[in-house]
Amino acid sequence: MSETVQHGAQANRAARLPRTARRAQLLEAAQDVFARNGYHAAAMDEIAERAGVSKPVLYQHFPGKLELYMALLEIHVDELISRVTDAMQSTTDNRARVRNAVSAYFDFVDGESQAYRLVFESDLRGEPAVQAAIDRGTDACTAAITATITADAGLDEERAQLLAVGLVGISQVAARSWLSNNRTMPKDEAVGLISTLAWKGIGGGFPLQSP
Repeated sequence: MSETVQHGAQANRAARLPRTARRAQLLEAAQDVFARNGYHAAAMDEIAERAGVSKPVLYQHFPGKLELYMALLEIHVDELISRVTDAMQSTTDNRARVRNAVSAYFDFVDGESQAYRLVFESDLRGEPAVQAAIDRGTDACTAAITATITADAGLDEERAQLLAVGLVGISQVAARSWLSNNRTMPKDEAVGLISTLAWKGIGGGFPLQSP
């Protein structure tokens, strides 16, 4: 079969896939390329090839590389927010909440898709839309923790927010450090160490009230 015929057959197969399924396929392919190469070195040609579609099909769904990157980034920011929010809402045990919050960051960086690279290590932070999305994630995670600390530790919102920022910061940095060290320490042990450190500071210095 000639290359032209093969290309036409590929395009026909692409056209038969439902739009939502095609979009998911394109996002998955883009995730692999962006995580491996970063934004600037990633090419739409490579993304299309990895997805098994022509470039026109890719551009039907995403007008350009930035729009494709932003679609992925927003998905992963929402995922992180959901993880941290669930950590706060999944129990009324405050010590368990702290551990769950720390665990949320470790689980996020430990994902097979390397989504954390887009959120924590983006090479496009100078782009206002990208920075706004990343800030939205940080602010939402901080707010979820702040609300719990404000309610349970007897602190005003300003002081509770500063503690929440500290917990978010230590969780994120520790999780990324654990990953960069090739997960030599079991994840549960690493989460336990960091959550104990955080709990001794929050629970010891600012006694949390029983729900």
